Amino acid sequence: MESHHKDTLVTITSKELLTLDELVLVARFHGMVALHDDTKTVVKKSRDTVEQMLAENRVVYGITTGFGSFYNKVIDANQTHALQRNLIESHACGVGEPLPEDVVRAMMLLRIKSLSQGYSGIRLSTLEKLVEMLNKGVTPVVPEKGSLGASGDLCPLSHMILPLLGKGEAFYKGERLGGAEAMQKADISTIELEAKEGLALNNGTQCMTAIGALAVYDAKNLMETAELSAALSLEALNGRIDAFNAPIHTLRRQTGQQASAAKMRENTANSTFLYDLNTETKHSRVQDAYALRCIAQVHGASRDAIEYVTTIIEREMNAVTDNPLIFDDHAISCGNFHGQPVALAMDFLGIALAELANISERRLERMVNKDLSNGLPAYLTDDGKGGLHSGFMIVQYSAAALVSENKVLAHPASVDSISSSNNQEDHVSMGTIAARKAANILENVQQVIAMELLTGAQAIDLRKKGVMRDGLETNQQPKWQNAAKLPTTLGAATAKVYAKIRAQVPEMMVDRVIAPDIAKVANIIKAEGFIK
Repeated sequence: MESHHKDTLVTITSKELLTLDELVLVARFHGMVALHDDTKTVVKKSRDTVEQMLAENRVVYGITTGFGSFYNKVIDANQTHALQRNLIESHACGVGEPLPEDVVRAMMLLRIKSLSQGYSGIRLSTLEKLVEMLNKGVTPVVPEKGSLGASGDLCPLSHMILPLLGKGEAFYKGERLGGAEAMQKADISTIELEAKEGLALNNGTQCMTAIGALAVYDAKNLMETAELSAALSLEALNGRIDAFNAPIHTLRRQTGQQASAAKMRENTANSTFLYDLNTETKHSRVQDAYALRCIAQVHGASRDAIEYVTTIIEREMNAVTDNPLIFDDHAISCGNFHGQPVALAMDFLGIALAELANISERRLERMVNKDLSNGLPAYLTDDGKGGLHSGFMIVQYSAAALVSENKVLAHPASVDSISSSNNQEDHVSMGTIAARKAANILENVQQVIAMELLTGAQAIDLRKKGVMRDGLETNQQPKWQNAAKLPTTLGAATAKVYAKIRAQVPEMMVDRVIAPDIAKVANIIKAEGFIK
């Protein structure tokens, strides 16, 4: 995403699909948004249908009736504005910390995309106001909690719309302001909602999908970083590369596994730290533990899961999730707002990511454990017999804590439902909870992978210097224990990863505060620094 900048334009059309890269461009790099002429045409046509319904005094849900269990209450024509305004204000009842700015900007973009397809009955001028807010950097304050995931994300989307009405709060140029003040400073006039517009703006899955889209984008990048981290650990532990030979994985027929095995071979190409059938000696292990030998099988399963979730999210990014939907001359009350597809996908993403951390922590443990590390000193300390320095002892503790937390977070939200609106809305998805949990798991996994990368770099330093555990029996020593035969060559990719780590974090010769080191490596991961 290095080419992203605020002058880049994303054009929203009624037919072409919005991509993950475009969403990230707008959400994180403030790319500009424009409506294509075909979008303007279909939006106007949809609005004309709504106006015709009003002129004919038709009874249509959400246009001339109340909402939820009030669907059978007909509203007088002179109360249309109050109906739509009350909908937004009454539904804005979220709690908790504000969602991150990139999530809210993604929400706004996705709502624009949904409305632009001409099935929601919104006025073009109202849609253009939402685009203007996005382009001028007015980001509504949206509390993170309060959505059941059906009827979509009513609560967070209502908060998102409040500044458009001169209410609520918004961030503008780094300040948290009242909604009216933020709009005034950005030179954007507020509006009064017309018939159908409140429902068009707050009925849909755009909050859960925004969180999910950013999470799955980051998950795809984290997957590649996890392969690099695993490769560095394999070298640090003098593992066997022949377990990743292509014919083995072809027999399994799992595409993710084959891709992960190929990555391991590619990342460690030309490494002198690894054993295979051509280099094994009487001192080498016949086979590695599962955390090394089964990297491709475990990582590959997560890789396949992430690809599946990406497909679901990309569909939902481009979906029309309003209710009712406006067709040529009529409206149909339906249930596209139900977040079940996203809920299941986000639960699956959380599980897939949690497994990446599970196996990463096991590799980390092997590097710091003197009985499992193939000769490395306890906790990777370089102080002779040890004891004075704790080295990487507690790094493993922290990784284990995050892994354990992920196990709690990975419990699926989508299996729960609580009836609402007087039992009219009697099955809900909890999709936004699932998405938020997946995003939390993702952040934990980024930290665990950062810890593994730091640990791997420290282990490589000790290997190169020949610092080995005291008392290691001769027949257990690696073949290169003689200083003249020490390995010096890392793999094609792992050498670059190691260099990038050491450019920011020096080797730990004596104990120091490690938290800043972990944060530096985690920031590289979040900035896609290891995979660019």
